[in-house]
Amino acid sequence: VQLQAYGGGLVQAGGSLRLSCAASGRTFSGNSVGWFRQAPGKERDFVAAVNWSGGSTYYADSVKDRFTISRDNAKDTVYLQMNSLKPEDTAVYYCAASPYYSHYYDWRRYTSWGQGTLVTVSS
Repeated sequence: VQLQAYGGGLVQAGGSLRLSCAASGRTFSGNSVGWFRQAPGKERDFVAAVNWSGGSTYYADSVKDRFTISRDNAKDTVYLQMNSLKPEDTAVYYCAASPYYSHYYDWRRYTSWGQGTLVTVSS
């Protein structure tokens, strides 16, 4: 499955953005989907994940209570609503699909990746 992430941009601290991850080629409705981010000079970090049905969600401690992940399987799209953004949220955000139903935080479990979308939060 091919993924495309979009919706990034420049926002002031305290603002909001919504990222989208759309599947093409074939559906990813049976896959878990995660968001990861990578800031310049840093490792790729887990942000959030949602299981195949959307019934279970998982978050990194750094974004809990600020970010919300959801999915619309009819549209083959996963969303990441980001509120109360902070300068430390600045990074390239990637979405990825996984055929596994555990270890959502581990990027090695994901087999399909989108191209990334840049989020910049100014102070």
